[in-house]
Amino acid sequence: MFRTITAILTLIAMPALADENIADQYPGSVLYEKPVEVIPGIWSAIGATAPPTYENTGHNNNLSFIVTGDGVVVVNAGANYKLAQALHDEIKAITEQPVKLVINENGQGHAMLGNNYWIEQGVDILAHVDAAHEFEEYSAQIFEGMKSYAKEHAEGTKPMGPTQTFEDKHIIDMGGKHIEVLYSGPAHSPGDIQVWLPEDGLMIAGDMAFHNRIPPIFEDTCTSCWIETWETAFAPLGATYVIPGHGYPTNMAQVEAHTIGYLKHLRGEIAKLLDAGGTLEEAYYVDQSPFAHHDTFEELATKNAGQVYTEMEFE
Repeated sequence: MFRTITAILTLIAMPALADENIADQYPGSVLYEKPVEVIPGIWSAIGATAPPTYENTGHNNNLSFIVTGDGVVVVNAGANYKLAQALHDEIKAITEQPVKLVINENGQGHAMLGNNYWIEQGVDILAHVDAAHEFEEYSAQIFEGMKSYAKEHAEGTKPMGPTQTFEDKHIIDMGGKHIEVLYSGPAHSPGDIQVWLPEDGLMIAGDMAFHNRIPPIFEDTCTSCWIETWETAFAPLGATYVIPGHGYPTNMAQVEAHTIGYLKHLRGEIAKLLDAGGTLEEAYYVDQSPFAHHDTFEELATKNAGQVYTEMEFE
């Protein structure tokens, strides 16, 4: 227990170590990092705080798993077949319990493109209905994008959606764990879900929460909805520990600052620009300097500003 608590404290202190310039932190595997036990029985292989690349094999999100005592529940299938297989190898080195369920946090490639590996193992895949629809509509495009950076690491991957879907809440009681798979409301992308373990005080937040890096804002991202969902449904659960969709495990204060703090800052700057009659071209240059030290800032800040301007222009 002491070693696990020490590991938690180390993880919470890790933001200073996050660096998108580190290409790979686990050279012996296609995984970016070796899984760590966040609290007893709950593990996560932390992905790169960077865009997907050949060097990180697309492992730029967190691949988590819960050892329940009567089987393992995995959160995120991985961005390709080889990542899913590598994660399974790590699980088998930790426990003899079989993987009984994989949960896709949303319809993006890093959540779903590894599904066919798990389906080959006879494991069911669970996702929100909106995530399943999103993947069905865009899977060919998502797959081609993954192949373009992963190259030979894409071998074996065949786009497959979930085998089970839900709408609001899915309850799992397995071994000694009570697990609630929640759709809290619209956030980062269609069908974003959270995996909540109330008895442990731990939230596997999916892309509701980011840490150490700024989030990408897509054409279908509603930032005002994201803030509302956070404040009315997500934060009130009162998680003690948070495994974000991207970045190191931490606490609610940190992910709120790095996620909702960023969204509110950017929306505030765009609101000032709109009030002054500013244009889309000017939006790209609004002040985002308080977040310039976060990973992916150079890649995303300008694009995000344009998306938020377009969203807020007719609010």
